[in-house]
Parts: sequence; structure tokens; C-alpha cells
Amino acid sequence: FFDENTPSFSGVEIEYYRILTTSAYRDDLERQFGKQLFRIADVTSKTFVPEITDDLKQESMVTTEYHALLATAQVPFKGELLTLSQLGKYLNDSDRKVRRDAHEARFGFFTCNEPEFDAMYDKLVSVRTQMANKLGHKTFTQLGYDNLGRTDYTPDMVARFREQVLTKIVPVAQKLRERQKKRFGVDDLMYFDERFDFPSGNPTPKGDPEWIIQTGRQMYEELSPETTTFFNYMIENELLDLLSRNGKRVGGFCTYLMDERAPFIFANCNGTARDVIGLTHEGGHAFNMFMSRETTVPEYTIPTYEAAEVHSMSMEYFTWDWMNLFFHEEADKFRFQHLNNAIVGMPYLVAVDEFELFVYDNPDATPQVRKQMWRNIERKYMPERNYSGNDYLENGGYCQQPHIFQRPFYYIGYALASICAIQFWKRMHEDRERAWSDYLKLCKLSGSRSFTELLKEVNLISPFEMGCVESVMHDVINWLDSVDDKSL
Repeated sequence: FFDENTPSFSGVEIEYYRILTTSAYRDDLERQFGKQLFRIADVTSKTFVPEITDDLKQESMVTTEYHALLATAQVPFKGELLTLSQLGKYLNDSDRKVRRDAHEARFGFFTCNEPEFDAMYDKLVSVRTQMANKLGHKTFTQLGYDNLGRTDYTPDMVARFREQVLTKIVPVAQKLRERQKKRFGVDDLMYFDERFDFPSGNPTPKGDPEWIIQTGRQMYEELSPETTTFFNYMIENELLDLLSRNGKRVGGFCTYLMDERAPFIFANCNGTARDVIGLTHEGGHAFNMFMSRETTVPEYTIPTYEAAEVHSMSMEYFTWDWMNLFFHEEADKFRFQHLNNAIVGMPYLVAVDEFELFVYDNPDATPQVRKQMWRNIERKYMPERNYSGNDYLENGGYCQQPHIFQRPFYYIGYALASICAIQFWKRMHEDRERAWSDYLKLCKLSGSRSFTELLKEVNLISPFEMGCVESVMHDVINWLDSVDDKSL
């Protein structure tokens, strides 16, 4: 239904925005509702003409096919047929052979379906380029930025941020991988070892999904009066769907039920630390929506995507003090893993962005050329990555990343937001009360400002400013170095 009808509805929405932006009363309306509404209207108006309606339908249908293929996966493992979500807990198993076998089973699925994934991505790149051409663009990149509502930064500004990551974070990430290798006592850290951080096992929550929700209730009640009201509302109105089921879409997200003025959290609990991170990460999104649900401008309920990720990632850090409730004696292990993974994961985030720029600058590239470029970019940002024995990954397998298919250029938003969230982590240790006050302000402002304007309002350094990354890395390195990770 949505694949078929959303593009047509978008046409109606665009017409409304065009009337709004060309109104004789625009200056008065801007004073009443703020400039950001008109920035949103201006940039959204650039993303649609009636001639691309069928193209949008095709794009929606192909992304739905992609998610359906992932959701219906039945992967043979340990005598069972498992979904990709259910297989997840084995990817971090303490037994190295189990980890390796689980990864091989997972990527066996992608290998078997590689022609289908290649064909889907070919169609998506082609139809997106076709839409961009009809809208007057040489490539899809600018349309991709416009689709994400980016009004205050450009691909060139993002390239400068990627350079900061390459020079200031990649070397630190490599050293952290060396520490991980020493913890294991192995000569080679393999791809199936990367998400397994400790020989004694990764931290795991000490209860089932229902217990996690009730423990989360205690955490949010102790965190602040505002989060108390928020999470009780979520529970009382049954706005959390956390259990993994056969046929259920993989991953997790938070969405907004406009008629109810209510956030809704969707996840797939599988017994790993990600279950708790989902509760805090998606909880951060939901808390932002809850705090801004009284706005009279629907466009302000949720900010642009990278700004929204600041809410979610920062909530992960603000709840650190309550991780003992979920992980008991493994709480310190979780905190080290959490910050460590934020740093070692950053190069991957920017690698995806650089890859997408190549793809849409070269829309006629073959699947083989794309895969080779992906592998080259991986070597640039993650030179330590070892895929020995896995031909799918060694040859440039990228199809397991849904964002590449569904939402081009979104992924860099995680990296931009992560640096902002780490700034809150740093400030939290310096003056928690003031840091939380600014975080509350950020949630209340929600989408009423552009990304860089929001950062300025709450005393965060823009990732596009040279020196932003360096400003937090000293504290991050000192904190990680202060932990005896071999004892965890």
C-alpha cells in the first residue's frame, strides 16, 4: 500500500510546500513558525516533479523486496533454521569456532543470494540517477542530500569531516584492535572476532526482554522526572515491540504515530548487549519525539536525521550509570566495550559514505567494480580488517548493510552524531547537570533548527569545524587507557 501510494501523496505534499514558500505572507509566517519550516519546504520542493512518480514507486518496491529477502531468510545453523536476527547471538559466541561458523552461515546466505542483491542495487542506482536527471542534477548525490533535508552542509564539508576521522580516529582504532588482539592472545584478529571483545565473553543482559523493559523503567524513573513520565507512557500504551519472531523485519527503529502523537519502538531482542543499547538508543529517539509532541508544526516533531541520531546516541551515554542494573558484574565491561566500539566503528561509518559517493558518481559501474571499490575503501579506513577464508567479504561484499539500499547518504549521519554524543559524554564527566540540561533543550528544540544551529544552541562543536574530532579524542584515549581491559 505504501509503496504504491506514498509517491502520489508526496506530490500533494510538495504542492502544499510550494504554496507555502511562494506565499505573499512568507515573512510573517517565518516569524510565526520559524525559518526552519521554510528551509524544509524549500529543499523538499526540489525533490519532486510529477514525472518521477513511477520512479519513486519502483524505488519503494525494490527496497521492500530487499527487506523482505532479509526478513524471510532461513539460515541453517546447529540443526535449526534461524532468521538473521536469531543468528545474531552466535556471531558473538565465546567459542571462536561457533563465531566463525555463524559468520560463515550468515554470509553463506548473502553469497547464495548475491545475484538478487546485485540486481536490486543496480535497479536502485539506476532509478535514483534517472530521478536526479529529471530534476536537473547530473548525479543523484545532491538529490540524496535534499531527500534527507540537509540545508546547512554539503558533500564537501562531509569530506573534510571524513579526513578528520582518517587522521585522528583511524590510528586510534588500529591501536584498539591491537589491544583486542592481545586480550585474545592471537596472532591474527579475524573478521569474525571483531565484535567479540573479551575472552571471557561479551557482556550480556541478565534477563529476558520483559525484564529488560521493567529494568529500563527503573532506569528512566531514576534518570529524570521527564524520562519517568516518558517511559511510563510508553509502557502503559504498549508502544514497544522488542521480541524477535519468524518473518519479522530485521533491525530496530523508532517511528512516530502522528495521529496518536506517540513514539513507537521496534526491535529484535536476541540476548546480546544490543538489546539494552536498543532500549537506550531508540529510547533517545522516542524521548525526543515525546518531548516535542506538543509542537504545532508537524515538521518539527523530528529533526533532520543526523540531529535525531544525537538524541539517541547521547542517551546511550547518559544512562551509563544504570548499566549495573542490566549487566550486574559485567557493567564495567559493557562501558569499555561501548566507548571502544564507538571509536572502532567510526571508520566503517565514513567508509560507507565514501562508497556511496563513488556509486552515484559512477552509476554505470558494474557490480564487480562497485565491490572492488568497496574493498579498496575498506582498506583505506580499516587496514587491519582480515577476511581470510571468506571470499564474499574479501571480494567486496557490502549487501548486508540495509542503509546502502534503503536510504543513501544517511549513514554518515551516525558518524556526525557520534562525535556530538561523545562531546556529551565528555561534558557529562565534567558537569553532568549542565550537560543534561543542554540535552533536554536539544530534545525540546527537536526539528525547529537546522543541524548546525541545534549544535550551537546546546554548546556542541560542529563536526565540520576543524579540530572537533581532536577536541574529544584526548579524553576518550585517556579513559580507555585507564581501563585494565585484560582483567574484564
